[in-house]
Amino acid sequence: MDNEQQPNFRPALEGFRWDGVAYQPYKQDGSAPFKDVSRQVLFHADGLGCELRYFEVGTGGYSTLERHQHAHAVMVLRGHGECLVGAEIRSVKPLDLVSIPSWTWHQFRASEHEPLGFLCMVNVARDRPQLPTEQEVTDLKALPGVARFLEKPEHKAHRSALSI
Repeated sequence: MDNEQQPNFRPALEGFRWDGVAYQPYKQDGSAPFKDVSRQVLFHADGLGCELRYFEVGTGGYSTLERHQHAHAVMVLRGHGECLVGAEIRSVKPLDLVSIPSWTWHQFRASEHEPLGFLCMVNVARDRPQLPTEQEVTDLKALPGVARFLEKPEHKAHRSALSI
């Protein structure tokens, strides 16, 4: 998609959707563990080298635990939840900003009561995410707060996919 082909204005629709923007399942190939996540590419500009995406994590859902070379910036638009960035777990709410440095493990989780929706700005040209190895998960679990975050019931159900 080239930024010259995009309209200058896309009206917002009900339910955090936008006119003319495809609603897509997250990681359609099923190669990584996640639960109830969708994405919409809102803006793609080769000339600026960036892409703005809207992700929504359904109630009780979570994104993939992953890391990659490219950094990205996140702004929460709706809902509440938690995010893991490196060794830090934070509660997140609307208008919170999260910066994810290069090669940093990260994951977002929605609360049990509402979806978590956020904007994510990334480079147009970016590398594919890496999933943690068994040893990397063990190392992460050595950190007390991270262990609690990773031991939530949803993660236990996906142990085989994480190679834990």
